[in-house]
Amino acid sequence: MKQVFESKEYCYGCGACAKICPVQAIKMKADEEGFLYPQIDEKHCIDCGKCSESCPFVVRNHYKNTKQPTYYAAKHRSEDVLVHSASGGAFTALSDVVLAEEGVVYGADFDQDFSVCHRRAQNAAERNRLRTSKYVQSDITDSYRQIEHDLLQGKSVLFSGTPCQNAGIKAYILSKNLEKNLYLCDLFCHSIPSPRIWQDFLQFLIQKHGAITAINFRSKNLPWSRPNCRKAFYFQTVADQKERVDNRFLRLFLEEGVIARPCCEHCQFTDTKRVGDITIGDYWGIEKYDVNWYDPLGVSLLLVSSEKGERLLEKSAEQMFYEQRAKQEALAEQPRLREPIKFSPKREKFWQDYQQCGLEQILNEMK
Repeated sequence: MKQVFESKEYCYGCGACAKICPVQAIKMKADEEGFLYPQIDEKHCIDCGKCSESCPFVVRNHYKNTKQPTYYAAKHRSEDVLVHSASGGAFTALSDVVLAEEGVVYGADFDQDFSVCHRRAQNAAERNRLRTSKYVQSDITDSYRQIEHDLLQGKSVLFSGTPCQNAGIKAYILSKNLEKNLYLCDLFCHSIPSPRIWQDFLQFLIQKHGAITAINFRSKNLPWSRPNCRKAFYFQTVADQKERVDNRFLRLFLEEGVIARPCCEHCQFTDTKRVGDITIGDYWGIEKYDVNWYDPLGVSLLLVSSEKGERLLEKSAEQMFYEQRAKQEALAEQPRLREPIKFSPKREKFWQDYQQCGLEQILNEMK
């Protein structure tokens, strides 16, 4: 069978190839690890080559901006926004600018069964569902055509997601010559965890505690810091609405590549050249460089890589404090600005054990 990619290590699963295909001969299908990959229906394929020509993994420069970014520390002026944000509330400030101009915002949201997919937000209430961290690869399949439609209607669009998802959207929208009103916001990405393992983990929790009503990967119950953010995975159940903690999925995610997508070890977006107009992450270590900037509710690191990004940041000044900082601070604290994640030898054993005995036994054996 024909393949868009040489091997799974060279496919982000962004789905751009499937949407760009002029005869819809490509479908995204999940493999045994739960990751989506394009499959070509040879009966309908016309060998035009557009799928491989547009692939963010292989295309020259991977759709990155040519401009080196400017680095900023940023923090929302509202304490309530900080409490309900993953770090310093920058996404809220930037997206409010777009919403105020009657634009729309796209970001990762939990579905009814807590699977993760990209959603379209037209107001603050819908947007607020997008601003918390979701450590699972989201499905952006429906976003391509929705974004195209919004841009054709003359709306401003802010898309937030991983760098490879941003590159997929950029590839598609460039093919339509509609990029003028599109703002891309990429994130500092540790790696992309398996949606299948996430769903199995949820079923494990449900069997143990009952139906789940809320999940939070990043709580501000503890002061914002890198160590504290690695501790917190909270969920609530129908039974008592009591906040419970089970960090085993988080531990699998943080252990080097155990449940990560194969391409993460070969990621082309782990440097200072960014695909997004703005990149958002945690400003880890800010207290070492300027103690006056530290806030136990969080501080954002922003990289601005285009004129569109600069305009968006300037418009957010009423809602957000920000200050230009030295590049060296970000490079010292954000490893994904320097190199991809290195997989642990434990990854292969994990998947062998998973196929043989399932996730429940693995979780029960975790100390």
